[in-house]
Amino acid sequence: VFRKRDIEVLLLTDRVDEWWMSFVNEYQGMAFQDVTRGELAFDDTADEASQGDDAEKTAAEKDSDKDAADEAAAPLIKRIATVLEGKVESVRRSTRLTDSPACLVLGEHDVGSQMRRILEATGQPVPESKPHLEVNVAHPLIVRLDQEADEDRFGDLVAILFDQAALAEGNAPSEPGAYVQRINKLLVELLAA
Repeated sequence: VFRKRDIEVLLLTDRVDEWWMSFVNEYQGMAFQDVTRGELAFDDTADEASQGDDAEKTAAEKDSDKDAADEAAAPLIKRIATVLEGKVESVRRSTRLTDSPACLVLGEHDVGSQMRRILEATGQPVPESKPHLEVNVAHPLIVRLDQEADEDRFGDLVAILFDQAALAEGNAPSEPGAYVQRINKLLVELLAA
């Protein structure tokens, strides 16, 4: 979504970046925002000129469209949340993803994964927190997932999706053996078809 809106994103992957960014709030008058935390809110006024007919939509119509999309996705979100109960704080429809099926998002004040590793390595107490899972309901994998009638298979697919979101974030799956077993089971099913 950032590429689509022509928003520059800094990729900060060094261990100390999260700590460093807690002291640096802006650069040359531009405020930094962590795109992996909380819900995103975009200033759509800058985009309206480039969107033609969409520019004529009022804020109420845009809110109505968002509410309709949230309502349409609600049954799938509830199914996913049931499978991941205890592993995530919440499951929600993503406004930040366009090419990926899912991602893990931190709460606004949660400790990030790099800082968590630093604290654990130094023996410091780490506050307990769970990520939010955001799903891109327009992604083909999520569309197919929504059509899955077998609840056991649905659960396996959701677990794979969750573990892949953790891998994309740079973390290992919580249960690597179970992740590999689910992937192998899926591959066998696909090869047998």
